[in-house]
Amino acid sequence: MKNKKIIILLALVFLLTTFTVGCGNKDTSSNESSDAAISFVDDEGNQINLNEPCSRIISFYSAHTENLFTLGAGDKIIGNYKTGIYPAAAAKIEIYDYHSDPEKIIAADPDCVIIRPFITRNVPEFVEAIKNAGITVVSLYPESNDDFEEYINKLAMVAGVEDEAKVQLELLDSRMNDLSEITSAIPKKQRHSIFFESTEVNLRTVTPDSMVGNAIEIAGGINIASEAESIEKGSSIAVFGEEAILEQADNIDVYVSQRGAMNSGGSLQGISERPGFEVVKAVKEGKVYIINEKIMSSPTFRQYKGARELARFLYPEIMDDYSEYENQQVATREDMAYITVKVAHIPLWVPSSSRYYNEEYKNHTFGMFEDVDWRDDSFDYIETATMAGGMKGFHEEDKEYFKPEQKMTREELAEAVITLGDLKAQSYSINISDLEKCENGRMVQMVVDNKIMKLQNGKFNPGGEVTNQEIIDALKMVVDAN
Repeated sequence: MKNKKIIILLALVFLLTTFTVGCGNKDTSSNESSDAAISFVDDEGNQINLNEPCSRIISFYSAHTENLFTLGAGDKIIGNYKTGIYPAAAAKIEIYDYHSDPEKIIAADPDCVIIRPFITRNVPEFVEAIKNAGITVVSLYPESNDDFEEYINKLAMVAGVEDEAKVQLELLDSRMNDLSEITSAIPKKQRHSIFFESTEVNLRTVTPDSMVGNAIEIAGGINIASEAESIEKGSSIAVFGEEAILEQADNIDVYVSQRGAMNSGGSLQGISERPGFEVVKAVKEGKVYIINEKIMSSPTFRQYKGARELARFLYPEIMDDYSEYENQQVATREDMAYITVKVAHIPLWVPSSSRYYNEEYKNHTFGMFEDVDWRDDSFDYIETATMAGGMKGFHEEDKEYFKPEQKMTREELAEAVITLGDLKAQSYSINISDLEKCENGRMVQMVVDNKIMKLQNGKFNPGGEVTNQEIIDALKMVVDAN
């Protein structure tokens, strides 16, 4: 009898040890809340109870990874899915696949695996194996724009960064409100209509309550598919179709197609060459644009960048206003980046492939400038200007630098003009007395012969400084010529 009591007591101790909630221990999911320090219900209805924040996280969704980095918890991610390549540091994290053997995940000893409901629906046995190993599995995904804040707060609770979540959510609201103030000032009669193509298959669009639907509204666009209905419950993809598009052909001022791994619309050429699409106003006027799904449909803080891009497509004369640079101040390289993107209306550059960082690049790898923080406002302009070929970085000891505060030189401007423009060699050559001092004399000669840049007392003066106005004048001549 005594031995039987001991066995029962040991069994109870074992059960309590196994199911005691606490990140870093074992599975913390249950059907009831508890007195745990961290407690919430995930998006599959599982009660998550944690004694402390998690510090060894495997993320199986690129948005989770990106948001954790934004919240300052990137150092807590020990495993990442292959599509999680933003910021650039995320691409260096060990890759895990939910289509492979779950033993690899179990062996990594995470204290939490963050998934989304899509994964449970598609590979339930994989998720179950992780849970059976005693690892906490949290499933999160915001189905609509209204769910984003709650999603971020739950993600922050897992990593213990609730304070930073509040800061970042307030910053997002501020940025969205600032953009809305700009576009709301546009008279209604001057507003432009837009069609957003979410998938080339059946020419689908998005639901009005989606993040894209919200972005269109904030960008000041008139969504011609504002009443489109979801293809299924919980999806932001909506039915529309070719017939409905052509019925509105005369009203579509701007046509935007998102491209990406999850949902991909048509290419610029593909849309322009579709039978019957030659009557679409945006196609006729050359106002068809491509945008990366990562800044449009992915539930991250970069959604404001997507909204800003839509506003740039809709109202370039407002959003790409460069009047603040129309002055005689000596230009820095950061100034040059801003001016280049605005004057040339260059769309925001974002890596389009999850395999981007598997390749080596001669000139520049996106996000790798040591002196440009991916969280800075200047990041998008510097990266976009560089990726467009308008600027170059500096390679020093196997590292890349942009040197944003360094003064622009005349030869750097000449190289940018050649790269961004379509200049042709002239039948004559203007004599440049210091041409031998130029690193790329051919480019300098062409810029001078085309009267884009003037000589200074017969000299080009390649290392000389340039003003913001000189950059604007040179780039405008090139853009207008194209």
